[in-house]
Amino acid sequence: MQHCMNILVAGGAGFIGSNLCASLIKDGHKVVILDNLSTGSLANIRDLEYGTYTFVNEDVRTCDLGGIISIAIDVIINLACIASPKAYYKQPVDTLMTSVLGTKNLLDYALTQNAMLIQASTSEIYGDPNVDILEETYNGNVSCTGPRACYDEGKRAAETLCMDYIRTHKMDVRIIRIFNTYGPKMNSADGRAIPEFINKALKSESIEIYGSGDQTRSFMFIDDLIKAVKQLIKSDVRFDTPINIGNPYEEHTINELAGIIKTLTHSDVPVVHLSGLEDDPRKRKPSILKAERVISWKPTVSLKDGLCKTIQYFRQND
Repeated sequence: MQHCMNILVAGGAGFIGSNLCASLIKDGHKVVILDNLSTGSLANIRDLEYGTYTFVNEDVRTCDLGGIISIAIDVIINLACIASPKAYYKQPVDTLMTSVLGTKNLLDYALTQNAMLIQASTSEIYGDPNVDILEETYNGNVSCTGPRACYDEGKRAAETLCMDYIRTHKMDVRIIRIFNTYGPKMNSADGRAIPEFINKALKSESIEIYGSGDQTRSFMFIDDLIKAVKQLIKSDVRFDTPINIGNPYEEHTINELAGIIKTLTHSDVPVVHLSGLEDDPRKRKPSILKAERVISWKPTVSLKDGLCKTIQYFRQND
């Protein structure tokens, strides 16, 4: 698919969604943004050119998509879910049900439109892995009863739904497992490490780390993720199993991340260690061999360059 398309982005007013919508609109696509603004924000899409998109303020779990959307849809991208740790600890049932019911609603709508559906899954489906490098064939080490389970298990259930629709209806559904992503338009108060650390450093407040800080994450800049999604849309190769999208070249401990952010913000704030979080993964590093093979993609933005752009955004907007 290379022509200009009608694309529905569920969760389009969130961090990832708003950045993706801006890029799709720039490419000439007509975008419908579906978001109930439970965690997304109109501020994230206020810079989009008027008339280039349609905004629908509805709940993806319950809305009648066929009755709301008047144009034929070519591609659906499902980013709708509470992804902030602070938010899903407070709203566990909404988090779980958005993944399950929202995904089913979009799959049913995709069937009526004969549309491709891209399902945004997460590296969280691997849980606290007991392997060093995460390949798509690894089934995970996940708690179904812990405080993170509403998000992890919701996303796993959504993948199950997608696979069942692929097998039952021969649909074109493409599942991506997104690893830690950062960049402009992140919410500095949602509990994720990078915006929280930047916000604290810029305000000369102590940076708080849960646990020892030796746990690692692989950090991917938003522009690299957007390129992957657009490559996925363009690809004529259909694949019926999930694909990792992450940056294995930028794996760092949380302690290292805090130090890098302090250096880039010219801050000397203290780092304070708090009690560790239950079920917090010790390590998270993707294999992206499948992404390289299937969609000819690999990340190119270094952590330093991506953080500089993100810090600049926070300086200008907070």
